[in-house]
Amino acid sequence: MLARLVAQTKSRPDVALGRALLVAAFIGFWMLIVVARLVHLQFSQHATLAERAKQQQQNAIPTNGQRGELLDRQGRPLARSVQTVSLFVDPFGLDAAALECTASELANALGLKYADLLKDFREGQAAKKRFIRVVRRLDADVAAKVTTLNLPGLYSELEPKRYYPNGPLAAHVLGYVGVDGKGLGGVEQFYNLKIAGEPGQLFLERDAKGKSYESYEIASKPGQTVVLTIDQTIQYQAEQALNAAIQRSRAKSGTVIVLDPKSGEILALANAPSFDPNNVAATKAETRSNWALQNIYEPGSTFKIVAFSAALEKNLVKPEDRIDCQMGAITVAGRVIHDHTAFGTLTIAQALEKSSNVAAIKLGLRVGDGTMYDYIRRFGFGSKTGIELPGETVGIVRKVERWQASSIGSIAIGQEVGVTPVQMVAAFGALANDGVRVAPHLIREVRNAEGAVVYRAQPEQRRVINSQTAIALRGMLESVTLTGTAKQAQLDGYSAAGKTGTAQKIDPRTRAYSATKHVASFVGFAPVRNPQVVIIVVIDEPGGAYHGGDVAAPVFREVAEQILPGLDVMPDIETKSAPQLVAQVPEDPERAAKLREEQEKAEQERKATMPTVDNNSGRGGEVVYAVGTKKAMLMPDLRGRSVRDVARTCQQLGLQVTARGEGKVFKQSPAAGTEINSGQTIYVDFGRIQ
Repeated sequence: MLARLVAQTKSRPDVALGRALLVAAFIGFWMLIVVARLVHLQFSQHATLAERAKQQQQNAIPTNGQRGELLDRQGRPLARSVQTVSLFVDPFGLDAAALECTASELANALGLKYADLLKDFREGQAAKKRFIRVVRRLDADVAAKVTTLNLPGLYSELEPKRYYPNGPLAAHVLGYVGVDGKGLGGVEQFYNLKIAGEPGQLFLERDAKGKSYESYEIASKPGQTVVLTIDQTIQYQAEQALNAAIQRSRAKSGTVIVLDPKSGEILALANAPSFDPNNVAATKAETRSNWALQNIYEPGSTFKIVAFSAALEKNLVKPEDRIDCQMGAITVAGRVIHDHTAFGTLTIAQALEKSSNVAAIKLGLRVGDGTMYDYIRRFGFGSKTGIELPGETVGIVRKVERWQASSIGSIAIGQEVGVTPVQMVAAFGALANDGVRVAPHLIREVRNAEGAVVYRAQPEQRRVINSQTAIALRGMLESVTLTGTAKQAQLDGYSAAGKTGTAQKIDPRTRAYSATKHVASFVGFAPVRNPQVVIIVVIDEPGGAYHGGDVAAPVFREVAEQILPGLDVMPDIETKSAPQLVAQVPEDPERAAKLREEQEKAEQERKATMPTVDNNSGRGGEVVYAVGTKKAMLMPDLRGRSVRDVARTCQQLGLQVTARGEGKVFKQSPAAGTEINSGQTIYVDFGRIQ
């Protein structure tokens, strides 16, 4: 018994030591696990846990960037953003009394319903929402009155609001912006990523109890500025003329496009009816559709330029050749097609002037289906123009394999094809530009936030027909306005050329041509020898008169006569209503012989003097130079010019004129190159060229 007791006593230190080692091993293993976990969390999970902590401590609210401006070609703003203030409430951590106080004060200050606000706050609090919108885009002064109340849980953020200073002007070009700041139409949509800029963030810091105590913002980056080819003044004039025509003709809708054929720049694109992008909700969706490039119409006789161009280009005919119009009827594959008037034998030029269907069909038959299709595509029909607007359609041009036997008869006169106004104005632009088609475009350049140009338009150019064909067609189309179907397109002081179109619309019920619904159009350019603008006018479903020459041609005349002087285009024909000279002194018979003697000498000296009207780059022929911050004018050389030219030039310069004699200017005072001032009286002697 004693021996057993001694043995147990001797073994206790080993037991205690073993237990101690076991405990120590356990603790060490546990510490190793903890350390390993800490290392894992610190290195492998650091980013994830830090982001989770940040989310628990912060509430991040995205903010919209300042959208870039839209400017016209002169740098005038067409769309810009103004800073407004939006209010929101973070209800987390607020008690019932605080919520009621905030809802009550906001309702009184902003004219909102207290019950609705309190309901939104309570529901948001129950759903643990940290952001409840109260009102968006308040004027700064109104927002300041509210924020100074220091209401519990109320916060504010700056939010830009899109503003269009000219209201509905160029609405279909500019487009509009939705409540989320995203472009939803026009250039606003097409260039949204460039214009919108980069969004920022508003951060709200909160404590352990979830109460917000501080806020800070990462600023957004402003968007790029887009400079359009549109001229604000020309756009206004086009819209005014179109709206008046729509009312006058009781039409459904209409389009006017003004194109610079040499550069492809669109100076105006107007649709009626239009809308105000500042109040989009008040308009119907169909009103916001851009009819100039989205809706398709049969072009009618304006499409005849394709058949005539192809025939001339292939040397199948010449303008002076004669063609039998068969007294107004032709049969193509069993289908009889009539002229609007029975014509006998006409020259090719006369056939286009009088818009003979029979002549156009005969030319189409000579050209052949394949070549006709090739020229249709050359002019750009059946393809998008690439204009910088959303929703453009390609139109309707069927491949030759799908043509019927009678299709050539229809297509030659503008049936069985569908075009858009922008396609048609670009096609006529090729005729006006000596056969070279420049792609129509609306964007001139794009600038970054610092004002540096990051993009400048370089439109595609391609030859459609040779220059001789284009020049011949321009002369033929001039006859259309002089003695043909578009006499109402004649301009005061400028030569003009163009083509009328009157197309029947398809009745959706019968799927046949309607006897009452038409599309009237006119496409023209001026001046004829050196076209500066191409203008298309399309009027959809006019009431009463419906021919293009009666409905659309007068709109062309009104627009062209307004914009050509503003573009510094000098008149090239005698005006019907030339500005009157301030004073007209009767010619002294005794001086007539002397005037005639001096005339030849003056003509020889004219080119030797400087500056001349031809080589001056200033408006109306004047030379402008800077004197400090003031601009002065130099007297232009008027010698050799007509009474009309002198009157118009001096009117543009603001000069008073005293004139003697008739014919061409042979003497002037002050002399060319002399410094002059606006309002000054000048003296001009006219004489007859022998």
